[in-house]
Amino acid sequence: MNTIFRKSMLSVAGLAFAGGVFAGPIAAHAANPAVDGKPVAVAVQSAAPKPQGEQSHITLNDEQTANVKAIIAATKKAGLPERAAVISIATSLQESKLENLGHLGDKNDHDSLGLFQQRPTSGWGTPEQITDPAYSTTAFLKGLRQVDGWQDMALTDAAQTVQVSAYPDAYAQWEQQATDLVAQHWNS
Repeated sequence: MNTIFRKSMLSVAGLAFAGGVFAGPIAAHAANPAVDGKPVAVAVQSAAPKPQGEQSHITLNDEQTANVKAIIAATKKAGLPERAAVISIATSLQESKLENLGHLGDKNDHDSLGLFQQRPTSGWGTPEQITDPAYSTTAFLKGLRQVDGWQDMALTDAAQTVQVSAYPDAYAQWEQQATDLVAQHWNS
């Protein structure tokens, strides 16, 4: 029985290979007739998902740029890839415009502080810890690591799962700028 099964599987594999070898080039040639002998540029799709929806952009000052670099440094220290930094920076762009915010009085959302608007009363840390960019980023990344499949999620879904915001789709608008910032500063 085992021999019959193996021979059947090899026959199917052989047919699939032969079909790919013979039909593939023929089908490709018929679908793309050559106009001239010049090389053609081929678009290669990157692994990172495309940003969702309309994108926002702000011009950063020196403090905001320093916070971008602090987020990237904390991401690297945590051993996480660039995608984690993109999600972190987009989240901070939405929450604080990359400004390390202290208590804002009546404008404050409860007791939210820092780059990620984390709350001491929700267990993110002390006010001093939350307003430390390295600490707050590490705390955010710890939450992100606990999200199954965050690497393949839409940015806004990954950020929302960690942040639990009243505006869950707002993170998406910052994905392109966050991606550009990570590309600019990851190796600097």
